[in-house]
Amino acid sequence: MNAEIIAVGSELLTPNRLDTNSLYLTEKLNALGIEVRLKTVVGDDREWLAGAVRAALGRSRLIILTGGLGPTEDDVNREVVADVLGRPLREAPDIRRRIEARFRRFGRKMAENNARQALVPEGAEWLENHQGTAPGLWIEQDGVVIVLLPGPPRELEAMFESACLPRLARSRMRPPGQQIRTRVYKAVGLAESEVDQRIAPIYTEYKNPATTILASPGAIEVHLRARASSETEAEALLSELGDKIELALGDFVFSTRGESLEEVVGMYLVMRQKTVAVAESCTGGLVSERLTRTPGSSGFFLGGAVCYNNDLKIKIAGVPTALIEENGAVSKSVAQAMA
Repeated sequence: MNAEIIAVGSELLTPNRLDTNSLYLTEKLNALGIEVRLKTVVGDDREWLAGAVRAALGRSRLIILTGGLGPTEDDVNREVVADVLGRPLREAPDIRRRIEARFRRFGRKMAENNARQALVPEGAEWLENHQGTAPGLWIEQDGVVIVLLPGPPRELEAMFESACLPRLARSRMRPPGQQIRTRVYKAVGLAESEVDQRIAPIYTEYKNPATTILASPGAIEVHLRARASSETEAEALLSELGDKIELALGDFVFSTRGESLEEVVGMYLVMRQKTVAVAESCTGGLVSERLTRTPGSSGFFLGGAVCYNNDLKIKIAGVPTALIEENGAVSKSVAQAMA
């Protein structure tokens, strides 16, 4: 079954806001065997949003819109979807009473523009919001399900898990027996192009699992995604291709279960009953920060010093003055002396 997500909000088209809701929704839908085929980000523009909804209706059986359910004039999702579907908007008294009651609990009177959040397209079901004022909407039309969810992640996640996930799990929209499983191989010490050069002859022979190579901070990630009629079969497909990829990349692979490099380093230090301390210069404490980001780091990390100034390299890290003068502060020999 094809599903797609339309993330609505002009702020999502700026460098100031990331759309994390789509990542959450994709993960939850994949766990049900529902595949997200397309994601669109649209600003708070009625015409553009209407075009996106019309296009989605022609190709997807499940459409999820996020955001645009607030009380302000730029929150247009209700009106646009109702217009595209040809359904009039009507005020739901129950929703209005709930919004008014929520404001009273905080000792405030509901602003009149909040009444817009009580408008529901004819025939739609409203989804209760336990974390905010904006109710969600569940609409079915011509075999397509359209779900409108609020934009704040806390509200969206609570609503989706309580009101949408159980319903989708029971519905005929869920592909019978389809399971989607993923696996991530992380490598360090190779460029993205080098990773691809080593494994492209392998993964190009497979349509299932699908392979994606991503560059992330400090690592290259190889993502595998398998579809099968059972979890066991999907895992077997991942292992068949994954074992070949791991063999091709060799010791450059440090994780097959999603751990970060610092988590793996910490795990091996604990296993070998070793500890580590660091003296940093140009990294400015980054190594210490990454190591202490790991739960249980107090069991292997003793501490660190940022010796950025040459005097500190000499006094704290014990680097000979002559070594700095001969090789410069930023050099392999000085780094070795700091260690």
